[in-house]
Formats: sequence, C-alpha cells, structure tokens
Amino acid sequence: MILLTKLILAHLLGDFLLQPGSWVKAKETKKLRAIPLYLHLLVHGILILVLVADLEFWPYLLAIVLGHGIIDMVKIQAQKPGTRRYWFFVDQGAHLITLLLAVGLYDSSLIPEVSFSEKYWLLTTLGVFLTLPSSVIIQTIISKWTPLSDDTESSLDKAGQYIGIMERLFVFAFILSGRWEAIGFLVAAKSVFRFGDLRQSKDRKLTEYILIGTLLSFGLAIVCGLLYDQWQLIYP
Repeated sequence: MILLTKLILAHLLGDFLLQPGSWVKAKETKKLRAIPLYLHLLVHGILILVLVADLEFWPYLLAIVLGHGIIDMVKIQAQKPGTRRYWFFVDQGAHLITLLLAVGLYDSSLIPEVSFSEKYWLLTTLGVFLTLPSSVIIQTIISKWTPLSDDTESSLDKAGQYIGIMERLFVFAFILSGRWEAIGFLVAAKSVFRFGDLRQSKDRKLTEYILIGTLLSFGLAIVCGLLYDQWQLIYP
C-alpha cells in the first residue's frame, strides 16, 4: 500500500505543484510540439525514481511515464474549451488506473482485497439514492408549491440540486460516524447563507418552499442513516 501512496504523491506533485501554468498553456496551444509536455513527463519520472527508491521498479516507472504521456496526449488533442472540465476528470481517473495497474503487476499482494458484503451493497444503494433519485423525489413533491417569484436566472445552473445532494451525503456520513451534532452545524450554516436571500425577497411562499425542500432533504438523509444503523444492529 505504501508503494501506491508514493506513486499517488509523485503524481500530485508532478501534475499540480510542479507543473507551472505556462506549461499547461503551452501544451494546450502547441499540443505535441510543446517542449513542456516532455519536461512534465521527465519531472514525473524523477519524482517516482526519488520517492520509490527501488531500482527493480524501473520497468514499471517507464510504463507509468509512457502511460502518463499517452493519456496527456489524448487529452490535449481531444479536449475543447467546452469539455475542459469533463476531460480533467477523465485524465485524472486514467492516471489513477495506470498507477493501480502498475502496483498490481509489480506485486499483487500490495493491492488490498476488497470484499463486498451485504452491508456494502446497502451502503452503496443508500448513497446512490441520496444523490439524483432523492433530488427528483423532492422536486416532484414540492413542485406544486414552486413560487412564481423564484428567480432562477440569478442562480447557478442546477446549483440547488448539487447543494442538496452534497448536504444529504454529508448528513448521511455524519450519522454513520456517530456525529449527530455536526448535522446541527450544517443546518446552521445553510440557514446563515439563506437568511440574507429570504430577508431580501420578503416572500413568505419562497421561505416556506425552501424550508419544505430543506426538511425533506435532511429527512431523507436521516432516514437512510437510521436504516443503515439498524441494519448493522440486526446483521453485524
């Protein structure tokens, strides 16, 4: 496991801390003709060599650097201004898979075994439910009360949906870790940020609409947390 940790550290240092913005711009404009692209790969190779400090690992080092270069080349060739965010996550995910493959081929015993018992399936199901499915359920329930004065043009695209998903996952995680008091801080933080909007709007229907949505969101997360806790007691 320590080998994987060192490789991830080398990747974080090479891709974020030791890659100047000028290198990124050069890669995007000159693409495969950009010298910083190859300097970037050299930095990654040196970091892996120094951090791993194992000469027997050199074939995998070369494979990782080569794989990193191929992934970066595909990214800079395929990404467009409108797909930059999408390709960032594809790029980072591909790099992580490359590191996992290198560690697994070097020594399969270094990859911890993961057993998917019943509780993990339940945890995954509840986690997925608290994302988009819960958003759809809540939106369907409160759609009949959608206030006409709700100005969506001044809001970020789907911001409310993403905020709701994150708050439910936070509440769910707090319950699983036994930190019920943290839910109170989350409610207080959201109330503080929402208070200004509600005070300026002076719209009672909008206030009630937001409260209903918030209570439903927190309620679903709490129910899921309690359901998982009860499952743990019945099937430890």
